[in-house]
Amino acid sequence: MAPYALLETVLYAQDLYGARTFYAEVLGLECVQEEKNRHVFFRCGDQMLLIFNPQETVKQRQGGLPVPPHGAFGDGHVCFRASASELEAWRSHFQRVGIVIEADFEWPGGGRSIYVRDPAGNSVEFAEARIWGLP
Repeated sequence: MAPYALLETVLYAQDLYGARTFYAEVLGLECVQEEKNRHVFFRCGDQMLLIFNPQETVKQRQGGLPVPPHGAFGDGHVCFRASASELEAWRSHFQRVGIVIEADFEWPGGGRSIYVRDPAGNSVEFAEARIWGLP
């Protein structure tokens, strides 16, 4: 047996308002759930991007769902799939809204990536699937 897809990707940010603003307003993801100072969840196609405040999720919750404590501190990473034409559109969008593009390059095996940072310092990549040999 092997899983066939990822359902959730998780990043951590202490400033959930900044994360919500970035992922909803800059990237256009649909916010589907939030709990003040604990988490904000976004739909991305048929997958979910979960942003947790690690200062809260490292604590065992009392009286709720029995989700084990978890958390990470420091810069994380997420990569969104994009076609070559979408990468150009993202590049223009980031420039228009004043988001610094940290890197924009072609991989030696083919495919392009653009990197920016979210307000928490997480590395946010947009890349062609062919960097992994995917169609």
